[in-house]
Amino acid sequence: MIRLSEHKELAEHKAIRDALVPKKVILPLSQHFGKPCDQVLVKAGDLVKTGQMIATAQGGLFAPVHASVSGKVLAIGEYPHPVLGRSKAVVIESDGKDERAYAGEISQEQIVSLSEDQIRKIIFDAGIVGLGGAGFPTHVKLNPPRRIDTFILNGAECEPFLTTDFRLMCEYAKEIVTGAAIIARVIVPKEIIIAIEDNKKEAIEVMRRHMPPHWKIKVLKTIYPQGGEKQVIKSCLKKEVPSGKLPFDIGVVVSNVGTAFAIYEAVYKKKPLYERVVTVTGYCLENPANLMVRVGTPIREVIEQCGPLKEKFAKVVMGGPMMGIAQYTLDAPVIKTTSGIVVFAEKEVFKREDRVCCRCGRCIDVCPARIMPAMIGMAAEKERWDIAKEYDVFDCIECGLCSYICPAKRDLVHLIKFAKAKAKR
Repeated sequence: MIRLSEHKELAEHKAIRDALVPKKVILPLSQHFGKPCDQVLVKAGDLVKTGQMIATAQGGLFAPVHASVSGKVLAIGEYPHPVLGRSKAVVIESDGKDERAYAGEISQEQIVSLSEDQIRKIIFDAGIVGLGGAGFPTHVKLNPPRRIDTFILNGAECEPFLTTDFRLMCEYAKEIVTGAAIIARVIVPKEIIIAIEDNKKEAIEVMRRHMPPHWKIKVLKTIYPQGGEKQVIKSCLKKEVPSGKLPFDIGVVVSNVGTAFAIYEAVYKKKPLYERVVTVTGYCLENPANLMVRVGTPIREVIEQCGPLKEKFAKVVMGGPMMGIAQYTLDAPVIKTTSGIVVFAEKEVFKREDRVCCRCGRCIDVCPARIMPAMIGMAAEKERWDIAKEYDVFDCIECGLCSYICPAKRDLVHLIKFAKAKAKR
């Protein structure tokens, strides 16, 4: 772990505001960890309402997809995807009415009477996934196969530039705590911890005011990648998740604060996950912001709401600069796991040249997963997927520290991602 320049001052004091409702949305059928939704519930020409389920799947690990605007289904086909390049998606033209398919809040008495299975079903039906970046379907995470000792509510947000979770904690602490209490009600942990980095003093104070007295706040050092699931477990509990295992294997569940907020809205307001907070930032933007953006909104339209541009941009990254993905087209849409859109000017973009490994070992020194990125990178270049497996390629959390620290500027994260994809086959 290392200390990075944060660059959070661009947006951290900007209150969350609603983005404009887009005229058209592109809704990919794969916005989560697991299989894509293979059962489309609408067809071209159908009229839909905001929050209406439009795609699901028959079994497997997935989360349903919902319309983020009301209007007409224009097409179903292959469209740009911010992570996969292209994927099957449903395109909806807004009618400007934003007519909702869900209605009203439910009473506290009704919520108290809900069973654990009913809460999981509400979360599933709402299409909620982990909003910290991984996109793991939340209803599955809340059905662990063993007893959970500790629930950690993750508000670390260690990626440079991003301030989504910080603003949510500052402005919606009560709702986040309520959502976290719903999670705790389902998994029944012995201990509940809120983990926040020490650079978020305002969020720490606000969350402390709203949390129950028996909950704990763990103030973490501001280092990268502190917010990773396995890293936050180690920092809070001094425990490590074994190689090839998941947090529940050691009795822990971790959930992002944004996910807790989405659970609150699903249970208390019957609202599916069709919009999320996105940090739109960069030094070449005149008005960086934290926007509540409808899923499916093209990146181009989101950036335009934070302009004008001070200078011509050279690269747009969806997510943070360390773990995010550079976009090949601004027509790609915001999806459920989009935490940020970072716009970089020409002078901020490093021109990478292919270089050979100098075997300095720095990537190994900084790797939080304790693997050997250099060796996996060389295995990938030789297409030796068997060797990549021997060096524990699947333990990589893709934090980007190896590429960041490499004096030869080798694109190690790209090589490791490539090796993961090939080694799975």
